[in-house]
Amino acid sequence: MTTTAPVSDRPHRTPARPPVRAGRAGGQHRAGPLAHLVLGLAALASLFPLYWTLVAASTDGHAVVSSPPPMLPGGNLVENLTYVWHNAGGRGMGVALLNSTLVAGAVTVSTVTFSVLAGFAFAKLRFRGKKVMLGLVLSTLAVPAQLSVVPLFILTRHLGLGNHLGALILPVLVTAFGVFFMRQFLSQALPTELLEAARVDGANSLRVIWHVVLPVARPAMAVLGMLTFVQSWNDFLWPIIVMNGSTNPTVQVALAGLGTGWSTDWSVITAGALMGTLPLLVVFALFGRHIVGGITQGAVKG
Repeated sequence: MTTTAPVSDRPHRTPARPPVRAGRAGGQHRAGPLAHLVLGLAALASLFPLYWTLVAASTDGHAVVSSPPPMLPGGNLVENLTYVWHNAGGRGMGVALLNSTLVAGAVTVSTVTFSVLAGFAFAKLRFRGKKVMLGLVLSTLAVPAQLSVVPLFILTRHLGLGNHLGALILPVLVTAFGVFFMRQFLSQALPTELLEAARVDGANSLRVIWHVVLPVARPAMAVLGMLTFVQSWNDFLWPIIVMNGSTNPTVQVALAGLGTGWSTDWSVITAGALMGTLPLLVVFALFGRHIVGGITQGAVKG
């Protein structure tokens, strides 16, 4: 007669688990050769247009349009850049760069400021007609920018802003995209309890915005500021209309008059394009890491 051991006396066996690969902190693993290959090809594809601009700017007008085109830089880069610096826009490229910096800087500061305030109001404040007003703001995104050219041109003429840099700043002091972008960000990243705690501590609206809203919105402000600056710097349609014939143009308007004559000199045009692109590269090199770091910090806090 056999006896069975009690359940409590039986040896306990844990089921075998598949081996787990130890990763780095935060769940990040080391990239493999395929990832490095794909990223390297993507980087080369992104840098090729800039490299070709450098090649075309360093040759003469005949070599640019030759077949096959040159793939190595030539020796006319300094000569072409010097010509652009002294002749672009009538008064030189330096004046055009200064004007674009003033316009893009003013538009960026005003757009970010008003977008944060309006986005905070639509996201966290209660007032009558909020949904209707937000719908009206978003409806302007469906209107093509070309439809507003004629009314804006007539308005700027009546205000005496013809051929004036103020005509480039006034229509874009705030954008519907910026308001919607900040509203969506603050709706998720700004806790209502934090605002209520600030109100309980006796903070007024100005202190709440300065000490609570702005620190939370800093990552989104950096992204919106970069996008606005690049868009304002590269804007061409409205500046070429309102600044036509002006001796105080922006970069894009100044580049429109380069290389014209009996035959188009594409090497001079690409030299001007290269000179107009360098400030954007400098801005991104200086502030790109802060923008990415701010986005990562905001995502971790969220």
